[in-house]
Amino acid sequence: MPTPDVLVLGAGTAGSIITRRLLDAGLTVTLVEAGGADTNPAIHDMSRVGELWLGPEDWGYFSAPQRNAMDRRLHIPRGKVVGGSNQLNGTIWVHGSPWDYDQWAAAGNTGWDWESVSPLFKRIESAQSPEGLIDTVEPDLSPIQQAILDSAVAHGLPLNSDYNSGDQEGVSRMKLNLRDGQRLSTWAAYMRPVIDHARLTLETDALVHSLIVSDGTVRGVRIIDADGRRRELHAGLVVLSGGAIGSPTILLRSGIGPADELRQHGIDVVADVPGVGKNLQDHFLVPVIFGTDRPIDPPLPFQPVTQTQWFWKSDPTLPVPDTQPINFSVPFYYDDGMTGPASGFTLHAGLIRPHSIGSVTLRDTDPASEPIIDFNLFDDERDLRALVRSVRQCREVGRQGPLADEWGAYEALPGPDADDSDEALAAWVRRAVNTYHHQAGTCRMGTDAEAVVSPGLRAIAVENLMIADASVMPSVTTGNTNAPTAMIAERAAELITAGLTSNPRSTKE
Repeated sequence: MPTPDVLVLGAGTAGSIITRRLLDAGLTVTLVEAGGADTNPAIHDMSRVGELWLGPEDWGYFSAPQRNAMDRRLHIPRGKVVGGSNQLNGTIWVHGSPWDYDQWAAAGNTGWDWESVSPLFKRIESAQSPEGLIDTVEPDLSPIQQAILDSAVAHGLPLNSDYNSGDQEGVSRMKLNLRDGQRLSTWAAYMRPVIDHARLTLETDALVHSLIVSDGTVRGVRIIDADGRRRELHAGLVVLSGGAIGSPTILLRSGIGPADELRQHGIDVVADVPGVGKNLQDHFLVPVIFGTDRPIDPPLPFQPVTQTQWFWKSDPTLPVPDTQPINFSVPFYYDDGMTGPASGFTLHAGLIRPHSIGSVTLRDTDPASEPIIDFNLFDDERDLRALVRSVRQCREVGRQGPLADEWGAYEALPGPDADDSDEALAAWVRRAVNTYHHQAGTCRMGTDAEAVVSPGLRAIAVENLMIADASVMPSVTTGNTNAPTAMIAERAAELITAGLTSNPRSTKE
């Protein structure tokens, strides 16, 4: 087969967007994905999202034991399917704070300030641009979700009609990526309409083993295909979009990373890049679960189980909110040790501006092996304090307003036996904390010695490689990371087309 202009590794949020935009620009693309087709009906019905975790479409990763969280291993759902983790998430569309991007730029990442990136969000969204392919809707609130929103206002939180306006603080209805009631992943929006494109080659059920590098230049990739065959694919440019866990592990298996770590696994060092797999950041949730005297109807088919959220500063001196509680219409028990009423709701305390930094490292060189993912959770006690304050606030919201007066809400977990002291709530946080599934930062962009890519998203240590996904974020954004990842992908496609279309190698149709 002819060598394509671009080889995109990963058909998740970023890879789907990049591939579509490059096809639209007249380039030939080969897209490689470890998972298969999104045929599972639970993917498309947001009332069934819990069925996907630890199922066939989930890599089923678990963290290393977290010493500051009772040595628990946290489940890390990651999508192994076209569309990637965007097929397993809650479809919550949050730009982040303008402050986030101005901080990226202040750290030396020219062109990533809010003024520069905000037009990219507009380009993505169908309501703002004729080029936009992503829809966002605010769902009609179920009765319990309306009560949660009203109780948060009764608690004193302002009602925020648009948390993507630049001002995030307050309680809001979520903006969700849905179309005709079904999940609208970037795969569905960008790739499904062009799946039979003449200039697209799609490789599914294909594990990426490592990059092919010669004379400091990336020439292609080694894959293990659905039949177990080892094959090589080549391209004029390689774009790595494996996510904050997949991208660093591919680099490490390719000999690009901290030299000492590579040698421990018997991997030849292609480039000593200390920052690969470092700077792991994530958001974290802690459930506060309530039962109700008045029965709550289970979510209807295609009705999202989470519809409201709020952004709040646990310390009023902070520049942006550091907590983002999200609210489920069902009691969400993470493990068999959590028990309570079958009918109820959950207010999830949420940490979104973490100070603790973790890492992703190889367990071995098998691309099917689970990497070692260590969040280093609560290494910085400011994170624990913020979650304690968020748990306390969730308890208070559940005890007032229509939740108390109309639904007879009562706390099931941490429960009435848990007093309101910092010590008691910290114990619950350590027992119940789980990831919010927003890993970022492990191939971060920058201009210093720890950077993995330049502000132009080009790999610093080798030629002909671009990395574009949540791994390049210098710091995780304030809120859900799917929209920022989509924005990064739009920028990547813009950079690629500006470079390649000026001197194309392939015949354009």
